[in-house]
Amino acid sequence: MTERGARWLSRGRDFYQLGPSAVHWHADRLTIEVEEWSNPIPRRLRGRVTLHPEQLFSQVEHLDTNGLHRWGPLAPNSRIEVDFSQPGLRWQGRGYLDSNEGDEPIDRPFVDWDWSRSEQSDGSCAVVYDVRQRDGQEILLAKRYSASGQITDFVPPGRQQLGRTGWRIGRQLRSGGASLGSLRTLEDTPFYARSMVQAQSLGEQVPVMHETLVLDRLVSPVVQWMLPWRMPRRS
Repeated sequence: MTERGARWLSRGRDFYQLGPSAVHWHADRLTIEVEEWSNPIPRRLRGRVTLHPEQLFSQVEHLDTNGLHRWGPLAPNSRIEVDFSQPGLRWQGRGYLDSNEGDEPIDRPFVDWDWSRSEQSDGSCAVVYDVRQRDGQEILLAKRYSASGQITDFVPPGRQQLGRTGWRIGRQLRSGGASLGSLRTLEDTPFYARSMVQAQSLGEQVPVMHETLVLDRLVSPVVQWMLPWRMPRRS
């Protein structure tokens, strides 16, 4: 929520501290302590998110043909607890934890991507990465992660249009069936959208979490000028 320089950062084997906020790994759970201010309208954000993984994975996948960008689903099947005192917010539900890293700026190889995650009735989850690169090549990853630790590939169906967001971002989802169900946009920005939609995944009609990232939008001068108003920076 705030971009911070190196003097604000410390980390060790089982913790990561960034300013007043921190992430801690315990024997069987991950806790995220949030101590922030919202922006541009200042409002205190203070609370904790606790993630309880059902299974941990060490798998790493390349998102580009040159192998410079990697994604890893650390805990695709998890339970979470959210407890915030400011604002007052408390609930429990299902969660997901992954990791992205790269050896070059993210806009260099990618045009855009669509990502989705669905939880199946047997407790497994299905993740689809649908990536378009600047060289014209596409990478499609479709993985199913079971609660017992198995990973299987599957062939996802064709793309269906989700409709444009308020910022005119086009969204596409790999889904079976003739039509999609209810669509709720959770985050709508000039370069990124996160949505929840009812769709068919592995033969089941289930809620699907979906995101779209558009890299030309991200690096445009207008968006770069706007970002500090939404995410303040401290050196």
